[in-house]
Amino acid sequence: MKQYNILYKKGTASIAACLLCFSLGSCDDFGNLNENPNSPGSVPSHMLMSGTEKLFMDQLTSLSDCGRTFHLYAQHLSETAYTEQTRYRQDNDLIGEYFNNAYATLTNLNKIIALNSNEETRAEQALYGANCNQIAAAMTFRAWVMSLMTDAWGDLPYSEAMKLEEGVYYTHYDTQKSIYEQLLKELKEASNMFDVNQRVFVSGSDQIYDGDPVKWKRFANSLRCRLALHLSKVDSHWREYIEEAVRDGVFQSSADNAYYQFSESGTEYCGFYYHFFVNKRSDFTIAHPLVDLMKSLNDPRLPIYTTSNQGVIRGMLYGVPNEAATAYFENCSNWQKNPPFFLKRSFAYPIMTYSELMFILCEAHNFNVEEFREGVRYSIRRWAVQSLTNVTETDALGYVNRVSAKVDAEAVAVQKYIDLYLNGMEAWTEYRRTGYPEQLVRPGEAIGSVNGKEYRFQPLTESKGDIIRRIKYPDTESTLNYNYWKEAVDRLQDKSNNIYSPMYWDVRTSTHDHPANL
Repeated sequence: MKQYNILYKKGTASIAACLLCFSLGSCDDFGNLNENPNSPGSVPSHMLMSGTEKLFMDQLTSLSDCGRTFHLYAQHLSETAYTEQTRYRQDNDLIGEYFNNAYATLTNLNKIIALNSNEETRAEQALYGANCNQIAAAMTFRAWVMSLMTDAWGDLPYSEAMKLEEGVYYTHYDTQKSIYEQLLKELKEASNMFDVNQRVFVSGSDQIYDGDPVKWKRFANSLRCRLALHLSKVDSHWREYIEEAVRDGVFQSSADNAYYQFSESGTEYCGFYYHFFVNKRSDFTIAHPLVDLMKSLNDPRLPIYTTSNQGVIRGMLYGVPNEAATAYFENCSNWQKNPPFFLKRSFAYPIMTYSELMFILCEAHNFNVEEFREGVRYSIRRWAVQSLTNVTETDALGYVNRVSAKVDAEAVAVQKYIDLYLNGMEAWTEYRRTGYPEQLVRPGEAIGSVNGKEYRFQPLTESKGDIIRRIKYPDTESTLNYNYWKEAVDRLQDKSNNIYSPMYWDVRTSTHDHPANL
């Protein structure tokens, strides 16, 4: 795949305005420069959707890119060497690549919507799936991608983004509040648009639901619940948004889980596999805060989440300097030598699951015990089934009984955090929203001992004493879209492009603050 930044006669346009992605391949012959570069020509919409899904999922599972941001910030994973990213030093090139690919994904999804809306093209595209369903699925996937983006950066170009053909060369940054309002509106529209009696895409072109309109509709509505919960500290109507989505039809069981299914064939394999066995790196493993938490609960999922070193499971110390990390890693599992199940080529990456939905509904229903137990039970079952691990009913029920003795905000947050393993962005978001789990390492706190020397977590970038709260805007935005970038930066704390300004929905005032829902 190739990406192109195009320069226009009115100056250098912003990335969000002009980034193009040829998801299905590219041509090295530049003889047709007078053709519209925004049009993929006769590429069928189902192929465009397939390539777009793969483009973004490759980015999301890349441990060289996204792995060095929110997978680390959630403290699910830790670096075993070169630990600068764990200690909050952000690589501008990696941030820029994620930013660019995310907007390229949105551009392609908008093209799918346009191809199925335009009277000149919609009849041809209907050969590959019902027009209304293709539009609705593209809107749903777009909302999910944009939600991940805004939860990483905060304010971003959205309403004016990707409108180069309309003459928008420089893009206004929408506030995160307005982005959330728009995403909830679009997901509701998408849900209402699905025709459950017609396929979304022809078979084989959709690696999430294989064109099933019922499952896509349930995903759209379940995603509405996730986004509504994010607003629980700032919008008094959040429960109403969830109940409306439930009435419209959410996940009914684990059969509705939204997974992206990677493949054994060719280069269609998961980015996790690529990192360890194609790129031949061993610089990530499970982090000690997660391992210690699961050990304290005697969690039956721990042997699924990682492998042992000489029969003992240890988490990699989180945030120690390079020399200490290298020494301590000898005690931890080397996933390249002893890989856990998810490092296979055809891993099905969890985008959103029934167990997560149960935790959301539990909180929305004032910490309903039965929904909490359902969430824990289905989480254990999901991980056991996916990893082909035998967790006995006795062990599973015993665990459910133990952790549901007291169902409150902390219990729900802890179990959701464990369930969201490998879904680093959502786990990081939930920490920022709730302040849980307490077991995560905050700046200045003790990490552990290596060769008799005690270490504390000391970030390399100012974080105001808390776990990182945002990703910095890439430097390209300050040069290509300066005026609107400056407006967005001025709305941040200290009017600087920093890592400690909170999201709109994050109202915590201290590192151990746990604000109640409205």
